[in-house]
Amino acid sequence: MGRLTNALDELDAKLIELLAAEPRIGVLELSRRLRVARGTVQARLDRLMVRGVITGFGPELDPSAIGYGVTAFVTLEIRQHEGHDIVGVHLASIPEVLEAHTITGPGDILCRIVARSNADLQRVIDEIVAYQGILRASTLIALAEQVRYRTIPLVRKASRLQTPGEAAF
Repeated sequence: MGRLTNALDELDAKLIELLAAEPRIGVLELSRRLRVARGTVQARLDRLMVRGVITGFGPELDPSAIGYGVTAFVTLEIRQHEGHDIVGVHLASIPEVLEAHTITGPGDILCRIVARSNADLQRVIDEIVAYQGILRASTLIALAEQVRYRTIPLVRKASRLQTPGEAAF
């Protein structure tokens, strides 16, 4: 196996797991629980942030707990000559669009959106397709979440992929 420049080692994985489980934990407490020096923890955190592994420390929210109980996935077909970026700007202006990805396949962009009700979902879709660069939308309503968005199993696997003696940065 070649050098994995983005690999995580076991300490990185344990650090990320602790932060995910207790986001308000301090560096000193992290160092105590991980049994490493405070400076080591701070250096690891800094390195993980610079590498883009850790992208934030904000709270995770459940849209349904704030009144947005309908989740849907919308595939958009766009006018190719206008490009994806300008459509992305339009989508970013709509608060109910939680994420949007350029994709391969029959559509061009896949969005995860939320709404307060099915009637409100229609309003959100109408707002999305009101942009002239969008030709067509195809919507799937999520009935139940089977696997919540997660990254910790991936972190655990990535930390095991690194070969012994390899640096984690």
